[in-house]
Amino acid sequence: MNIAFFLLPKAEVAYLSEDATLRQALERMEHHRYSAVPILNSEGGYYGTVTEGDLLWFMKSRPELTFESTSRVKLVEVPLRLNNRAVNIDANMDDLISLAKVQNFVPVVDDRNHFIGLVRRSEIIDYCQKGMSQKL
Repeated sequence: MNIAFFLLPKAEVAYLSEDATLRQALERMEHHRYSAVPILNSEGGYYGTVTEGDLLWFMKSRPELTFESTSRVKLVEVPLRLNNRAVNIDANMDDLISLAKVQNFVPVVDDRNHFIGLVRRSEIIDYCQKGMSQKL
């Protein structure tokens, strides 16, 4: 099986650019009800994943920061606590599943390291569940 079978294309992914602000990250997560969002660099490559926890810890360590001033803080100033890794579209399923065990989603990049989408852990689990149901 190929990773592309599970791929949610970039056009359907809520992501942030590395020049986004803390406020934009908060609003994007709230709007989509996500607890983590991929960040892309200016060339369209995968930069990392920001989580609600990253944003909360950053804000907690800066008591002078108000919600209004979050629009002046660049997202790249927020330390990312987790190193969510991406896979190449040509990677094997074992690599994808190894990452999906510890990440809610796995970013997928092409041969030029450009972000092309992601694979949600829930999609893999749903696929496996359907396969098990058909065998019963």
